[in-house]
Amino acid sequence: MANPVIEVVRTVLAVREFEDKAIPDEVLRRIVEAAHLSASSVNLQPWHFVVVTKRESLRELGGLVGTGRYIADAGAAVIVAYEKKSPYGVSDCSRAIQSMVLVAWAEGVGSNWTGFGGMESVRRKFGVPDSFDVLAVIPFGYPKRALGKGKKKRNPLGEVVSAEEFGTPFV
Repeated sequence: MANPVIEVVRTVLAVREFEDKAIPDEVLRRIVEAAHLSASSVNLQPWHFVVVTKRESLRELGGLVGTGRYIADAGAAVIVAYEKKSPYGVSDCSRAIQSMVLVAWAEGVGSNWTGFGGMESVRRKFGVPDSFDVLAVIPFGYPKRALGKGKKKRNPLGEVVSAEEFGTPFV
């Protein structure tokens, strides 16, 4: 029996060029619901997600994230913030980001992780409280060009996975 989850994981690719097309509300809701439902250490849920869909706000956001100028062309973006005091904030938000990316891909929506912490200008501009740090901004949109699904360059599984102890071949 085919596993649809592994197929999404196997085929997901980073997308940096988006069609000028809105993401339907129900699709965007499923994407952020995936973040909300992600596992959280001790169930502390030290996160907050800001969904940005207004074109002018996306342009501003793209100008604030050095690694994500293309946010300006996305259909939406999610600002991912975590409570600074949380020892689990980065790992919990990373889980939530991956959940969003995978659900989006399953819906035909591309994305990519931009930024990595220390985005004070984003925090201030979008009203995120001082007690939070912005970990990332994830743009979402329909891919502008056709992408080959599943064409990833990865080291062979046996080179990166061991059985029982490091260096023992995993079969």
